[in-house]
Amino acid sequence: MQTVLITGCSSGYGLETARHFLAQGWKVIATMRTPRHDLLPVSDNLRVLALDVTQQDSIEQVLAAAGPIDVLVNNAGIGLFGAFEATPLSTVREIFETNTFGTMAMCRAVIPAFRERGAGTIVNVTSSATLAPFPLVAAYSASKAAIEGFTASLKFELDAFDVRVRLVEPGYGPSTSFTANGQQRMQGLIPPAYEPFAHCVFAGYDQIRAVTYPADVAEGIWRAVNDPSDRLRFAAGADAVALVQAA
Repeated sequence: MQTVLITGCSSGYGLETARHFLAQGWKVIATMRTPRHDLLPVSDNLRVLALDVTQQDSIEQVLAAAGPIDVLVNNAGIGLFGAFEATPLSTVREIFETNTFGTMAMCRAVIPAFRERGAGTIVNVTSSATLAPFPLVAAYSASKAAIEGFTASLKFELDAFDVRVRLVEPGYGPSTSFTANGQQRMQGLIPPAYEPFAHCVFAGYDQIRAVTYPADVAEGIWRAVNDPSDRLRFAAGADAVALVQAA
């Protein structure tokens, strides 16, 4: 029985991915900043552990508690909508600490064991914001685009050790709590000069019909883990697939 460690399992994509792998008979280590055992079904194959990917000691503690794993899914992320002009650099750094450096830190922590074993899979979850430009998400897009470049390069480094590296690119997911979790962080990021533009942008989002659901991302991660080919990128969600096809 294989073991997967998933970050950011308190809601949305991470939570659904944990449920999916459990249903497929895997051992699942579901991590989140504040553990909640009521979110997932009771199972002997499930462990819920505390993890803050921005803290090295937290990473070390969770990996020591987890023991050997076969797959790492870097899903933990912070959303941000707002005019870049109005976004404090402290907020930009906060986004990068989780979305970029947190993902890198998790990769760096598991690579030695994967390399020595000559096996293992790393899946980094990014966004369709890396597939096409979207307004009012400049800082967020940059944090995810950095992981796209990082992952593509890392794949070359680890192929020689039979360690697989994958990207999953979810589309726009209005059904998740992604943006809701960042509401406080986004206060004041749409100044008056940007309000007419922002109104049109948000009205456009409301008209989107081809969207991404947590189950789409869970399935995309499952495919990325189990695909036997050398493929790097896996779009998840109807809108993300459409963007790839239109490229």
